[in-house]
Amino acid sequence: MAVNNRYEFMFYIQCVNGNPNGDPDMGNSPRIDPQDMRGFITDVAIKRRIRNYVQAAYGDEEGMGIIMQQSTNINKFIAKAKSLANVELGAKDKESLYKSRRKACEIFYDVRTFGGVLSTGPNAGQVRGPVQLTFAKSVDPILPMDISITRMSSADKIEKAETYEDYEEAELLTDEDKLRTMGRKQFIPYGLYEARGFVSANLAAETGFDENDLKVLFEAILNMYEHDRSASKGEMSVISPLIVFKHVGTDSDEKQRVRQSRLGCAPAHKLFELVSIAKKQDIETPRNYTDYELTVDISKAPKGVDVGFMTSPYDDIVWNTCPDDCNWLTCK
Repeated sequence: MAVNNRYEFMFYIQCVNGNPNGDPDMGNSPRIDPQDMRGFITDVAIKRRIRNYVQAAYGDEEGMGIIMQQSTNINKFIAKAKSLANVELGAKDKESLYKSRRKACEIFYDVRTFGGVLSTGPNAGQVRGPVQLTFAKSVDPILPMDISITRMSSADKIEKAETYEDYEEAELLTDEDKLRTMGRKQFIPYGLYEARGFVSANLAAETGFDENDLKVLFEAILNMYEHDRSASKGEMSVISPLIVFKHVGTDSDEKQRVRQSRLGCAPAHKLFELVSIAKKQDIETPRNYTDYELTVDISKAPKGVDVGFMTSPYDDIVWNTCPDDCNWLTCK
């Protein structure tokens, strides 16, 4: 069964001496809000890492395929969904689109979770995903830096050189200084980013996003940078806990309570206001997440909403109490 509760959640991403999300229109410089100098990471970049983790951890399991893969054409996957749904590739009638869309949700985790535009080739319609993410925004202003680096070899194309011997001969005739090249590297010394997410029970019913899919999502969020290291993201991590708000309802009538849990018992922004984060008093320039104090006021949670904390990708969520294994979280 699809999830029957509305959820909101929050998590924090730490970047140390790296580029959390470069802007290709700005020479790959870290993305930044020019008004307050706070950095941000796009929702697309976060979803990419979630997809990468799910593909690595669950890619060989039925129903856990990923349609948005690197350097692929998604139309082939849309064609696959239509074929498995026994629908002709050119069929565009309402029933055919519905069958194709349902099959895509069934076999692709990211379509079932985030939705997708499946009308780019063999038309399978469009899917609104139950899970949506915001841009992650840094808690404090960041300092983008651009430094020069030296590459001790070159990759110049040499005319008429084809074999190893041709290149070696040309190298011996070239001045040593011309065999080195200069480059640039963009990074920030430190940034702690806050990201927020939403899960709609109503849209989950349409795509089939269930409790196991939700568990995989939270596992992927906490693990997504552990299996996606690169030179620019060598020290990026999602800092636990993952903070989860679950709408459970308050009514004594079971039918009405289920309705409340699906639609929600409080606006999302009121739930996010229960969380506050600030630098510790003696810290001027943060360089670690422990330089901050994270506080969650559980006592002010609206009726019908449970507050949970997930400190490990493989453990259950701890509800309505502060977890023991988190050294920077305070609950009130």
